[in-house]
Amino acid sequence: MEFVMTDQINAQRKAELLSTTVEHIDIKSFDARPIIDQMGKMSFTSRDLARATGIYNQMLSDKDCTIFLVIAGSTSAGGCMDLYAELVRNNMVDAVVATGATIVDMDFFEGLGHKHYQAKEIPDDDTLRSLYIDRIYDTYIDEEQLQDCDFTINKIANELEPKAYSSRAFIREMGRYLSEHGKKENSLVKLAYEHDVPIFCPAFVDSSAGFGLVKHQVDQMKAGKPYLMIDAVADFRELTDIKIQAGESGLLMIGGGVPKNFIQDTVVCAEILGHEDVAVHKYAVQITVADVRDGACSSSTLQEAASWGKVNTGIEQMVFAEAGSVMPLLASDAYHRGFWKTREKRSWAKLFA
Repeated sequence: MEFVMTDQINAQRKAELLSTTVEHIDIKSFDARPIIDQMGKMSFTSRDLARATGIYNQMLSDKDCTIFLVIAGSTSAGGCMDLYAELVRNNMVDAVVATGATIVDMDFFEGLGHKHYQAKEIPDDDTLRSLYIDRIYDTYIDEEQLQDCDFTINKIANELEPKAYSSRAFIREMGRYLSEHGKKENSLVKLAYEHDVPIFCPAFVDSSAGFGLVKHQVDQMKAGKPYLMIDAVADFRELTDIKIQAGESGLLMIGGGVPKNFIQDTVVCAEILGHEDVAVHKYAVQITVADVRDGACSSSTLQEAASWGKVNTGIEQMVFAEAGSVMPLLASDAYHRGFWKTREKRSWAKLFA
């Protein structure tokens, strides 16, 4: 009886903590153009954001520019998930490079019908662990739901031909799964599949995908059967193929780290492959809270990257701000200015069909 009472108390406490879902911002519901115009007449981070927004609009209006959306950090869990989905839906980005957590633990997770929750309080993290609640700053995730994500990845892997896949190829299968079985229309993974926008995760297994794929491999090995694997070199090669074919390119980067360095390195990789005519990334915007005190700024400032032959120093802007507070303004401004309406659809995923 005591155990039953404890289970009931824990279930009630968990339900209380997971009672308020994160609502993702809708960039179509408000027009940020007036505030961005006003910010352009200010100073400090406000003017930096206005400049960055102007550069993104330049990318959208440049008929020769392929736009890469680069995402690191937890902005998807924090409320920007539908924002990124709208960029794909409306032909405002042509390829995505992101962390595994962004794509799997956040977007694919919600595509399966699960939610992220606002933390109204921050209890002891040991208590959260006892209730199977994971915390991202002031956002909660139900660990039991996250394990459903792990096992769904495992299910997808078990049904595929056992061979090497780039993360792009495997994520496309995830998008196919959501297109057929998903429970959320505004999923980046689902919409990318439907619009032929390739998604790359250079550290793919550093996510729920890793748990599902490890289980796949272990189970297959025990059964004496072949298993699939993720080919990170193929990721680099395929992304470089897009850069070579694209010509002019622009980067809209949220956060930094591996995704940021990965997309910038395509220019150098193309040169190594003998394509010395491949241009550096013409446009670059980075929104980050990292700084240069540790000598890195989460994989170099944009100016520093120019010394490596990766980006153009002429049309770049760093914005030092928490991305969830400024990306809605940038994206809403670009959506309502409407340069995307006349953009040619690249459909880069078809390059690997």
